[in-house]
Amino acid sequence: MWSTLEISGKEVELFTPSQNSGTGAIIYLHAHGEERLSEKEDFTQLFEKYGLPVICPRGKRSWWLDVICQEFDSHVTPAEFIKTDLVNWIKEQLKIEPPKIALFGISMGGQGALNLSYRNARMFPVVAAVSPAIDFHIAYGKKLPLDDMFQNAEAARQQTATLHIHPLNWPKYQFFACDPQDPTWFDGCERLSSKLSSSGLFCEQDLETSLGGHNWVYFTAMSDKALQFISHSLAQF
Repeated sequence: MWSTLEISGKEVELFTPSQNSGTGAIIYLHAHGEERLSEKEDFTQLFEKYGLPVICPRGKRSWWLDVICQEFDSHVTPAEFIKTDLVNWIKEQLKIEPPKIALFGISMGGQGALNLSYRNARMFPVVAAVSPAIDFHIAYGKKLPLDDMFQNAEAARQQTATLHIHPLNWPKYQFFACDPQDPTWFDGCERLSSKLSSSGLFCEQDLETSLGGHNWVYFTAMSDKALQFISHSLAQF
């Protein structure tokens, strides 16, 4: 079910379900720890359950932004790679085009999925994020690649998803979840929820379920809910 390929010089993992639902495809953006879902049997079973091909680019610790990250590439931003190279490959090889390509991510990848969707709502109108690290600027100054991507924490904050919600051009189907025991990222999710609500923008969310915080038990449980949401949303197109 899993295969590894190269797209424009970048490693990508592909999950192909034994029975394709025919409703679309998913681009999965990984977390800062760069864990591979191909090595997690629970996720293989989840992807098979919903019958959707899943394309998993390897983005290093780039935060999936439209900002150069040397660890990823010295000329192409992760966001540009996804919007052009990856989407074009999906069109050509899988015969699936936007808006039937959903974004899904966990932690760093969750904020990346939201960020990409908010900036490109017509291309990616379906997005789901589990434990999204929305306020990633708080990680600035910890000797991570983020320090080289921005001059300071405020410059990083200006690129966060919450600041790029467009009231007239927002993803029609969006879902996010965060464990209230997640001390690092929960506050950012609450702020995002509040801004969406005050802007009159609909989303589905779960900020109540708790399974011990920022961990793979929680990620797996909420991913089932996220994938159900994605499957139902893609079927609307």
